[in-house]
Amino acid sequence: MLSASVPNNTAFHPSTFILLGIPGMQDHITALVAISSFSTMFLAILIGNSAVLFLVVTEPTLHTPIYLFLALLMVTDLISTLALMPKLLCLFWFNDGDIASSACFTQMFFIHGASVVRSALLVAMAFDHFVAVCEPLRYNTILSHSLVGRLGLLAVAKGVILILPMPLLLQRLTFCHKVIPHTYCDHMAVVKMACNHTGLNRIYGLFVILLMVGLDLLLIDATFKALNTCSAHLFVIPVTYVPALFSSITHRFGHNIPPHAHILLANLYLLLPSVLNPIICGIKMREIRDKATKYLCRESE
Repeated sequence: MLSASVPNNTAFHPSTFILLGIPGMQDHITALVAISSFSTMFLAILIGNSAVLFLVVTEPTLHTPIYLFLALLMVTDLISTLALMPKLLCLFWFNDGDIASSACFTQMFFIHGASVVRSALLVAMAFDHFVAVCEPLRYNTILSHSLVGRLGLLAVAKGVILILPMPLLLQRLTFCHKVIPHTYCDHMAVVKMACNHTGLNRIYGLFVILLMVGLDLLLIDATFKALNTCSAHLFVIPVTYVPALFSSITHRFGHNIPPHAHILLANLYLLLPSVLNPIICGIKMREIRDKATKYLCRESE
């Protein structure tokens, strides 16, 4: 696969990139463990998120703001996973790392865009919790379905507006290599393949991660500190933000971190929230648990 790279002094616009995968995981036993782990996570995400989404959509009593936000979160997790996993599994199953440049930039947009949307939805869920605690009598008035819809659209718009410049800025660059040492088209991994000056790309990428992790996390943290309360929402925060921030920092400053450790973390930061969100939000929310139990009991009769 490495033979597909081009010399450092040759700048070009590749029609395809090659995803290298995870260095050090080429032996059969390690690859089998990776395939089993990623396949299991893929199935868990599809089943868990689809089940919660099905319950929220089909149960009228769950058509309340917090569960509508939760449904949007499940959709976001499914989109992120479907953008990542098919190519990743092809890479491990069939050693097929070829990906068209247009598909690479599209994958980048959906994966990173979903991360921004997920973060914005967590802020919306924190706001829901704030209104429920501080203004319980005005809850339905403040958090009307129209406001929930606008907040959902705002979250999607935030993801599109912040992430769309990333692939657009990359298309102006020429590249010295077409082999991406990663399992997916991560923004910084592709930037490092470029020949010409990438300062604008790096600065913009850092701006996005600081806006997502910094501002959104600050708003969520301030909300729960003001309420002096705890909820299932808090369990999602470290799973979502800590690996994302660590992955971004190691891309820029973690030169001594082994490549396989960084790439594994980059995959986990995308997949773990999608695996755990249905468990954390679903199991800890009594209405979801009750409706799931009721539905399963009805099906078994």
